[in-house]
Parts: sequence; structure tokens; C-alpha cells
Amino acid sequence: MSTEHDTTRGMVERWGLQESASFDRHTIHNIQRAAATGIYDIRGFGAKRHLPHFDDLLFLGASMSRYPLEGYREKCATDVVLGDRFASKPLHLDIPITIAGMSFGALSANAKEALGRGASAVGTSTTTGDGGMTDEERGQSRTLVYQYLPSRYGMNPDHLRMADAIEIVLGQGAKPGGGGMLMGQKISDRIAEMRTLPKGVDQRSACRHPDWTGPDDLAIKIEELREITDWEKPIYIKIGASRTYYDVKLAVKSGADVIVLDGMQGGTAATQEVFIEHVGIPTLAAIPQAVQALQEMDMHRKVQLIVSGGIRNGADVAKAMALGADAVSIGTAAMIALGCNHPRWESQYHEIGSAAGFYDDYHEGRDPAGISTQDPELSQRLDPERGGRRLANYLRVMTTEAQTIARACGKSHIQNLEPEDLVALDIESAAMARVPLAGTDWIPGRSRPL
Repeated sequence: MSTEHDTTRGMVERWGLQESASFDRHTIHNIQRAAATGIYDIRGFGAKRHLPHFDDLLFLGASMSRYPLEGYREKCATDVVLGDRFASKPLHLDIPITIAGMSFGALSANAKEALGRGASAVGTSTTTGDGGMTDEERGQSRTLVYQYLPSRYGMNPDHLRMADAIEIVLGQGAKPGGGGMLMGQKISDRIAEMRTLPKGVDQRSACRHPDWTGPDDLAIKIEELREITDWEKPIYIKIGASRTYYDVKLAVKSGADVIVLDGMQGGTAATQEVFIEHVGIPTLAAIPQAVQALQEMDMHRKVQLIVSGGIRNGADVAKAMALGADAVSIGTAAMIALGCNHPRWESQYHEIGSAAGFYDDYHEGRDPAGISTQDPELSQRLDPERGGRRLANYLRVMTTEAQTIARACGKSHIQNLEPEDLVALDIESAAMARVPLAGTDWIPGRSRPL
């Protein structure tokens, strides 16, 4: 691979070849692949195109007009309560970073166990994903959110009662309006039994819940779930970022305790690449719309907002919360913390036509790290205890980073961060995030520049 790349680069430099902006080599390759196979491309991960993101925002740290907090003697709290609108047993988490829904099917049983171990070690929650609840996950998760999806794969009323919260999935950031896929090679005997599916046959998840067509039906379903669980469990509604303002208002009116907002940088196990790259809106653009909807209903902080889609470090956490989120959720980053795309498997990534840092074919079930696979031999490569420790370390670092920023802005709690603490580096990000362009008080589309 590197030899071919070096040869091509040498020819470009020698002959002054110019690549087309519209028909670059990646586009040409995709056209040729489609022409040769007649099949659209499927992959995992999230959008890879450049999008306005948290890196385009900066914090205004304290100096004269604001006073910072001393890290060694002044507390900066990180706890969060989720779901206290109607549920009698809301979630009390030690940190505002949760683990997103990733199914047993997309991930191995060892990976699900590792996620539970890591989340529990730092006092936060994990989420089941499509396909039902596993003993490994419930056994190792102090706080477990049960996803209720259109497919109803593995849906079990007893598991609803065993969970600590229920997340009704209406959309996902990587594919709002579309369903996921599970290739036949990943449908083992155990998964086939849990999901009531034929073994080894490709499956496509539904994109719409079978028993409702609008918010009135959703309100009825939420009431049913509350009755099943004795009104104890918080009910989350997860939406893929698209028509965010209206979706949030309808979710609140339907009775949600928590809104989970997933931007298009959010990952997926498997869907069409055209979906991942061309449907939805960036996380940065979605958060202010959701917050505006909640504020207009006098529900901001009363109905909690969890943001996901491209969260990578403590700075991203702090920026999402400054824009109005109550907590964040990570999926792809959690997989990487467990060991996905690790250089130790470089040679084996090469064998399947990929490389460490580029591997995204989660649907094929050949993950050398043993995370996105159902192959028994590959799955054993991931030690759940070691993976859990790695995830816990990562979550602690993210939390400390967010605390560091909050203290620098003079905040005694991460949730006290606010848009006033932020500026943007370019006009697009300023307009999307609704914060001033750095060095000015201009919010594009909101005020006139000086």
C-alpha cells in the first residue's frame, strides 16, 4: 500500500499532475467500485468529511474580569441527575459522560462487558443498543439504559424492568431516517436466539417504530412503558440531528424525561456510506436548536439534554455543556479506548485491507481487536477487565480535562459553563453555535458586526 502511494506521489510531483476537486481519487474509486459490483458501499464509523465541530470553538478563560478556581483547593463538581421530570428513580451519575448504545451483535460480548466495567468504575451509565440485554452487560453495569428500537430485536418486558432507564430510539445521527444493518456473518447462534432471527442471514433494522406514526402515538407508548416499569424508570427519547428544534419540542410534549441528541459525527455499526456523509446536520449546529426549543417551553434543565456525535476529549465535553447540554454520550471514542484501531494489530489490519486508525468495516465481523466481531477466536483477544480499566482511565482523563476548563472559567460545577464562555474561530461555526466570532461581539445571523 505504501509503495503504491509513494509511486503515485512521485509521479504527481514529477509531472505536475493536478487532482480534480470534484473527481478526486476517492470519488473515482467509488464510481469504479459501484460500476464493478452494482452494490452500494456499507461501513461503520461516522461522517469523515470536514464539518464545523467543537475544535472551531475556544473558551474565554478567567483573568481580570473573571476569577479562576484553584484546582488543588476549590471544588468543581461533575455530578448530574438525569430523568427527574416524571420518574420516581432518576439516575444519579458521578460524571456527565455516558456510554452510548452499541448492540451485542455489533460488538462482542466481551466488549459489552468491558463497557459496563469501565462505566461502573467511574460512576456513569452504559446503554444496551439494539438486540436486547446480555447477562455480561447487566452484571457489570451499575447503571444500565435499555434501548427500545423500531426493530424490537430482543425486546423483553422483564429486561425493561431490570434496566435503570429506557431509551426510545427514533433516530441516530449517522443515519436519521434510516435503519441499521447486521451482516449474516455476525449473527451467531446466540444472537439469532436473542433476536429471533435466522442464523447467518443479513438483517436490516426498521427505520420507524411499527406501532406509531406520530407524537400522539409516542405519548401513548411512553405511558405504556411507564406502567410496565411502575413509573420508576426515566424515559429517554433519542433523535438523530436533522429537524432538531421541532423534534425536541414534540419529544418533550410526548412526555420524555431526557432528550438524547445525536449529531452526524456520531458513529454507527453499519449503514450506507451515502447516509453517513449526506444526511443530518453537525452536532455543533444541533445543540443550540435543541436548547432553544427547551428554553421556549421552560424545560431547559428540567428535561435533560444528552449530546452525542463526535465527542473525543474533555474540551468537547465542556463545550457541549457550555452550549446547554446536561451530559454527553460517547460511542466511537469508547471503542477506541477499549483497543479498536490499536497499532498492535497493524499487520492484521493490513491483511483485511485496512490499517490501524482507518478501520471502519465493523459490519464484516473481522475486527482483529475483538471488539466489533462475533468470531469466538477474535473476541477472546479483548480481556473485559483490561478493557474496562482502559475505558475508566479514559473517562477519568476526560472528566479532569473538563473540570480544568471549567475552573479556568471560574465555574464550581461543569454545568455552570455557558455560551458566554465561548467564542468561535470562523463565521460558519459562530453562526451554528450562536456564539461570537473571536475578537468581536458579532454572532452571524443574530447581530450586526461592529
